[in-house]
Amino acid sequence: MQLVRAADGTDIAVHDMGGTGPVLLFAHATGFHGRVWTPIAERLADQFHCVAIDFRGHGDTRAPEGHDFDWSWFADDVLGVVDTLVVDEPIFGVGHSKGGAALLMAEQRRPGTFASLYCYEPITFPRRESGTSAADVAANPLAAGALRRREVFASRAEARTNYASKPPFDGLDPAALSAYVDHGFDDLPDGTVRLKCRGANESATYTMSMRHDAYDRLGEIACPVTVARGAEEAPADNADAVAAALPLGRLERHDDLGHFGPLEAPDRIAGCIRAAFEETSDRTPLPPLDDEVDE
Repeated sequence: MQLVRAADGTDIAVHDMGGTGPVLLFAHATGFHGRVWTPIAERLADQFHCVAIDFRGHGDTRAPEGHDFDWSWFADDVLGVVDTLVVDEPIFGVGHSKGGAALLMAEQRRPGTFASLYCYEPITFPRRESGTSAADVAANPLAAGALRRREVFASRAEARTNYASKPPFDGLDPAALSAYVDHGFDDLPDGTVRLKCRGANESATYTMSMRHDAYDRLGEIACPVTVARGAEEAPADNADAVAAALPLGRLERHDDLGHFGPLEAPDRIAGCIRAAFEETSDRTPLPPLDDEVDE
């Protein structure tokens, strides 16, 4: 693990997951951490140098005292990693849920950062003003649920057994679930373990999820973006609109997967990421010409 500095001085944890080639930055969903991408990174290490970020308040990155979890900070986290680890060339990015939104916002803020993006159900909706009052939290079932989440277990083994028995974690690939548990807990002095992403931080992240303006600025993103989605349910249903609003966006469907698709089917999603970047990157041959356009 390496700590890099974001613009506001927050130390951001970055995990080098190995591999050779251009840098591929993985960005995780709310409540998770960077190392859940391990099963996918292992499958792409022959083509990319894989690194994963822990966003503030998640994994090994601590949130500043009194932090408001405005999602613009997550874009700052991405750019802090880019500025520290990447030299003079665009990189590739893969994001899931909040992580996908953070990558899009980083590209909006600094065009040309990414050669190509692959975003699985990025949380990118029309901006909606909301606050962080008790009423706002209660109106957001994910925010309310995060406050009730069990944080402490007797051991990682107990946590793994607990998660494997109930949705949505029961649908995760065993390697992805193990990565989540193995690296998602702190060891406490009494021998128990506690989630690194505390319930209050996760809840605040969900509460702020509709307040960023990434959706309204999708037209500013010039790099190719593959927007992947799962079955017909929220937030998957918004992926079609996101792909359509991107100048070089394209939609990829996985109707048998849910919102946690990258963790449910890492082998398949790794293959899709590889194929998407081979077809869309400005470092690879151009796609076939449109027959109706004069060369």
